[in-house]
Amino acid sequence: MNIQNNEIQKTQYKYASTREKLCFGIGAIGKDAICNLVGAFLMLYFTDTLYLAPAFVGVLFFVARIWDAINDPMMGMIVDNTHTKFGKFRIWLVIGTLINSVVFILLFHSFHLSGTSLYIYVSVMYILYGMTYTIMDVPYWSWLPNLTNDPREREKVSVIPRFFASLAGFSVSTFGLYIINYFNRVAGEENLYAETGYTTFAIVIAIIFIVTIGITVFNVKEESTEGASAEKTNLKQAFNVIVKNDQLLAFIGLLLTFNLCTQIAKSFAVYYFKNVCGNEYLYSIFGFAIIAEMLGLLFFPKIAAKISREKVYAMACGLPIAGFILLGAAGFIAPKNAALVVVCCALLFFGSGLSLGVTTCCMADVIDYGEVKFGVRNESVTCSAQTFLMKAAMAAAGGLTGIGLQIVGYDAKTAVQSAGTIMGIRVLMIVVPIILAVISFAIYKKFYTLKGEKMEEITRKVNEMHLRKKTPNA
Repeated sequence: MNIQNNEIQKTQYKYASTREKLCFGIGAIGKDAICNLVGAFLMLYFTDTLYLAPAFVGVLFFVARIWDAINDPMMGMIVDNTHTKFGKFRIWLVIGTLINSVVFILLFHSFHLSGTSLYIYVSVMYILYGMTYTIMDVPYWSWLPNLTNDPREREKVSVIPRFFASLAGFSVSTFGLYIINYFNRVAGEENLYAETGYTTFAIVIAIIFIVTIGITVFNVKEESTEGASAEKTNLKQAFNVIVKNDQLLAFIGLLLTFNLCTQIAKSFAVYYFKNVCGNEYLYSIFGFAIIAEMLGLLFFPKIAAKISREKVYAMACGLPIAGFILLGAAGFIAPKNAALVVVCCALLFFGSGLSLGVTTCCMADVIDYGEVKFGVRNESVTCSAQTFLMKAAMAAAGGLTGIGLQIVGYDAKTAVQSAGTIMGIRVLMIVVPIILAVISFAIYKKFYTLKGEKMEEITRKVNEMHLRKKTPNA
């Protein structure tokens, strides 16, 4: 027994090389550039370029995510049941990337359809976009917890893909409108928001997507799963993995509410700056402030090493609340002051960066907890909950944006909105996200328990389980 315990200590942790960590993170650039173009500009493209009814777009976003509630766990189950000499993550990452790139481009090209045909077309394309993004996104994030099982190392590793994801978000949000307008001017379009600019930008991003995922696929090692004797996971078991894991449910609650907080702000931001502040190009400053998110990610390991994760998450939720309050006040006092917008958004995004660091570690910890609880390591099924949450937050934000704009009387063809419409946009942009940030921290504090000594015990048990599988006769 002592020999076995010593062996457990020697083989307790595994690590990825620096090259693998960087190459894995680079893959997030393309996939999150796609995600951010859809999240930041698809609503604007639908309402102000294709002139679709905002309420219809909101309902479409919501309905599509209901399908994802089934689709994402199914994809997680498929990945967990994949056994090839290339592993179970890499092959689906390649397939999903190629298919999603094509659908993504088609999503921003209407083929000059109009009326009912256009509404049907965008509905089909948006639903297909969500499905094909899942094929790629589930295996990508499922791969991350397998790079290391050292809790402290995870805090460092989790920063890398999130940093590159934030870099993609920064680039698209900050320069997106300028790039779209540039492509339209080159094409001779009089309307700066014409479809040509969106389509061309989508093609450029799709190419970047394929290249960056290629860097991940060809440079990160994955163990072969060919001939693996692991039990097959069926849909009922996949569902049970999610609903019977109390810590996964707590994680879902805190992540969903925080994602809703940030996604709602991102969805309303362009309308807020355009109609409340009178300058839609302030949205580029809003995007530029994502640099603060990247800084939050970079500082996360150092901050987490000095204070508890609970205190880090308190900062993650508190800083955006302060940013929203200041942004709301600035909207009355100095709506066009770019410096104030930078400060407000820096607070928001630095907090978002800390949240990304905390929740990425939490996802890996929840997977370990699930393995101890159920005896089976369902990385992809568990991670599918995260991809669903991301898309659900985007969808709910899009749904609220579309329906909210309709309720407050927004008219895309009217240059100046009514006072009631502007006040409605203020409430939806500022007040709602603040409430959601408060709820997110409350869930983390009260219901999420994988902290400190309890998490150390989970890690020890997981490592013992893995060693026994490798040396069953020890």
